[in-house]
Amino acid sequence: MAYDRKFIEDPILQYEIMKYLEKELDRVGLAGIDIQRTPVVTRITLVVMNPGRIIGRGGGVINRLTSTLQKEFLIQNPQISVVAVQNPSLEPRLVGKRAARMVEMGKKVRSVLHFLLRDIMANGAIGAELVISGAMSKGSRAKSMRAAAGFIPKAGDYVRLVKVAHVVSVTKFGVIGILVRIVPPGTVFPEKAEAMMALPKVIAAASQFERRPPGRGRKRRN
Repeated sequence: MAYDRKFIEDPILQYEIMKYLEKELDRVGLAGIDIQRTPVVTRITLVVMNPGRIIGRGGGVINRLTSTLQKEFLIQNPQISVVAVQNPSLEPRLVGKRAARMVEMGKKVRSVLHFLLRDIMANGAIGAELVISGAMSKGSRAKSMRAAAGFIPKAGDYVRLVKVAHVVSVTKFGVIGILVRIVPPGTVFPEKAEAMMALPKVIAAASQFERRPPGRGRKRRN
């Protein structure tokens, strides 16, 4: 039973840590958090837009976060590292925040979806999906709008290769939820690759069959 309890408690603790860090670092362009626990240390990697603002003067912000993780979350020997965002258009959380700001400014939701989708795909994404749910105008019922392009797995082990973020925004019409899924450039799906490799062979075989002259088929028996 002790192992079962630990199996349940570990994901809950990681979720609480992630929500705390998201709240503390929202203003510095937090794109993602990676937590790896080992018997010796807990490595926490923060992917952000402005690494300098997180590190702070003399590492003050990092020291404060480390102290909080030790005292409030009872994390032994946490080690925080900061990584700069390479491409903001390929980070789901940053895209979701951008969509939230545009909707709060009064821009049309459908236009926002298609604008951001084009921007994501123009930066080399294999696939992308954006969904905005909630009340879009005064007095309207809650509804969902979706825009998607490319290849995005929705089931199986390949789902873990998709970067996902949920963002909540409060507008004058109510609360809206924004879901962003992005398949980064260079992601390899083995089954899809095998299918793409087999496709030219199938096309070539079909072309040879079509070019076969009439009358050369199997002879009929009398």
